[in-house]
Amino acid sequence: MNVSEFASPPEKRPESYGRNARYNQKRCFQVAQGFFKDAVRRARERNDRLKELERRLESPEVLLRREQLWGHSGKLEARYLRFLRTKEQLSNYSVVKTIGKGYFGEVKLVRKIQDGRVYALKRLFKSEMISKEQLPRVRAERDALAESDSEWVTKLFTTFQDNTSLYMLMEFCPGGDLMAILIKFQIFSEDITRFYAAEIVNAIEAIHNLGFIHRDIKPDNILLDRGGHIKLADFGLSKSFRKDHDSCYYQELLQRPTSQMSRLGNRNSVNIDAIQLTVSNRAQINEWRRSRRLMAYSSVGTPDYIAPELFYDQGYSFEIDWWSLGTIIYECLVGWPPFASENPQDTYRKIVNWQHTLFFPDDVQLSHNSVHLIRCMINSPEHRLGRNGVAEIKNHGFFAGVDFTTLRRIRAPFEPPLTSEVDTSCFPVDDLPQTEDPAPSLAGDDDSPTPEMFLPFIGYTFKRFEKSYS
Repeated sequence: MNVSEFASPPEKRPESYGRNARYNQKRCFQVAQGFFKDAVRRARERNDRLKELERRLESPEVLLRREQLWGHSGKLEARYLRFLRTKEQLSNYSVVKTIGKGYFGEVKLVRKIQDGRVYALKRLFKSEMISKEQLPRVRAERDALAESDSEWVTKLFTTFQDNTSLYMLMEFCPGGDLMAILIKFQIFSEDITRFYAAEIVNAIEAIHNLGFIHRDIKPDNILLDRGGHIKLADFGLSKSFRKDHDSCYYQELLQRPTSQMSRLGNRNSVNIDAIQLTVSNRAQINEWRRSRRLMAYSSVGTPDYIAPELFYDQGYSFEIDWWSLGTIIYECLVGWPPFASENPQDTYRKIVNWQHTLFFPDDVQLSHNSVHLIRCMINSPEHRLGRNGVAEIKNHGFFAGVDFTTLRRIRAPFEPPLTSEVDTSCFPVDDLPQTEDPAPSLAGDDDSPTPEMFLPFIGYTFKRFEKSYS
């Protein structure tokens, strides 16, 4: 039969597809892309390990140990393949303590039953993710952490799921977060601020190099490891230019009503319902910090460190993270964020009017370089320091003498006083209930999850093979 006798295929008309069809097409593309990307990466890594082994075996120094090395490498590869086939599940871990609770889930300190290693296990409830339309957030965090292998970012080891929850197994950073240190010490010297700011610069640079914008840089998301060095966490609001994550979150916040709108008065004034934050009123500052920390775990969020362009339906890029760093440097040196107010709506309005609301108190002595750096970061996008790359930040006078390549070899200003590998004294766990919370479910029978509890999370599973597994 002649090929020309076949009827031509029907014309494709994607514009006629429904919303669900377009969404499923996009999800299938992402799942297939992720599957083959991981497969190719693993094949290349195994090939590189084989080449490295063959190179070592050619050395005369290992002539008598060739069979031993070859056999040992074969066992390691077998363990690697077994690791890929092993199914992760909640029963593989024993809970030590709950160390954090959020609006959509919780974080527990767990120990792996098989080898006794300690991790932080983040649990997110599927029904909450679906009902609150948070699927883009969980996908963004999973993608960012899976692609990162930086020493400045909390390491994600594996993700798995059951019928009601999503799980992210991450490294445990026992030093708590930067907000806890700010609550304890209230204010930092310029040297200590310079140290933490330099490490945060390295962390932001690492995620920018992967093509991600964090969009939620704040002290609560800056964790401290066992040595007191920082690790960037919580990528739930991150955005990749290669994937279409939701960006309407901040615009919704700005539009939320407030009962205090009638009292705003002149929006160009620095006293827009401001808190009376002064050096002589540190008790009020810490009380504000504690209430702000509670807000961080609510559905409202914390707006104090958000760049103004995120509130508008306009383009933005990597420079929004440098605005957030500028606000953190200000808080470390002054004692409170530059746009702090008693309610989120007033903070939003102070941020969008930053030209008139940013000021430095007279009773806090700051160097010229620190003030200049803050003003260059808390600035319009077209003039913000960092818009042309991280080098212009590292070369600023505030960081004179800092070697950004050796920071993790320097002793940190605050080393957590830990007594064991499961010490949680740096976390505010006293007020957290330690009982197991039942996961809310829309699935009905847990043995037969409905499609809406399964389909949105296809491709969520991730496994990172570490040398420690061998």
